[in-house]
Amino acid sequence: MSSQTLETLPVRLGFWRKAKAYFDLTKPRVIELLLIATVPTMILAQRGIPDPWLVIATVFGGALSAGSANSFNCYIDRDIDKIMGRTKGRPLVTGDLSPKEAYLFAWALGVLSVVWLAVIVNPLAAALSLAAILFYVFVYTLLLKRRTPQNIVWGGAAGAMPVLIGWAAVTGELNAAAWVLFIIVFLWTPPHYWPLSLRYKAEYSDAGVPMLPVVRNNQTVGVQIVLYAWALVASTLLLIPLGEMGIIYTATALVTGALFLMESHRLNAEARKGEIKNPMRLFHGSITYLTVLFVAIALDPLFFFDLF
Repeated sequence: MSSQTLETLPVRLGFWRKAKAYFDLTKPRVIELLLIATVPTMILAQRGIPDPWLVIATVFGGALSAGSANSFNCYIDRDIDKIMGRTKGRPLVTGDLSPKEAYLFAWALGVLSVVWLAVIVNPLAAALSLAAILFYVFVYTLLLKRRTPQNIVWGGAAGAMPVLIGWAAVTGELNAAAWVLFIIVFLWTPPHYWPLSLRYKAEYSDAGVPMLPVVRNNQTVGVQIVLYAWALVASTLLLIPLGEMGIIYTATALVTGALFLMESHRLNAEARKGEIKNPMRLFHGSITYLTVLFVAIALDPLFFFDLF
């Protein structure tokens, strides 16, 4: 057999490399970030520790849902993923998975997520899971991502769905506090993601993705980050009366909110001067901010001290 023929034969991957490729397709770091909000939400909805089995079942179903949406995203965006240095290691770009494998895997995760949540948790949680997948795939990935700089703004709605799923899992309904939690994650997404877009502005431009830093100048991006940061912090304070929060959450929201605003204004000040030195500082800081805030959401009902 000639060397040319050997080069055209498909490479047979080992089991663990193939398994890792499927795992990477789900964007596990994104899932981890989304699920950070789910368990604290369930604790707040319960005003205590929920049934451990319910927590496990909800987190598992939510992970399947997010994994499905992310896998569909990788399948659809495989043409631009190979252009960007940040995404060129994804399994559809490296060839570790074929498009057909990724497509079928995404469908399998999505169906399993909805069925699992419907049977094990409740129909509302399952319906929210389905809505999250459909919104992320059709509204964000197919409709908005390559057409408008508002892609991340509205795409944040899909990322905010885990808190609704968590609340619905415990109570079977959605009240005002649940929607405030949704708004918190929704408003957090732009000032979290736009600094990353600033860092990889050239790559997004090469891929033809109109992220806000690609189509607007840095000064505009800086102002938008500050505006969303203020709206975000205001929404976290709205949870105090509607979620009947105590001193632990209130103090945490005030202190971390102030720090987040300081970082947002720092980036904006650099943008006005014409040079943003380290946009990833706000990106990583936003992850810490959301994590600490939701830890406080979990601790507050367990160690409640009334403010009045």
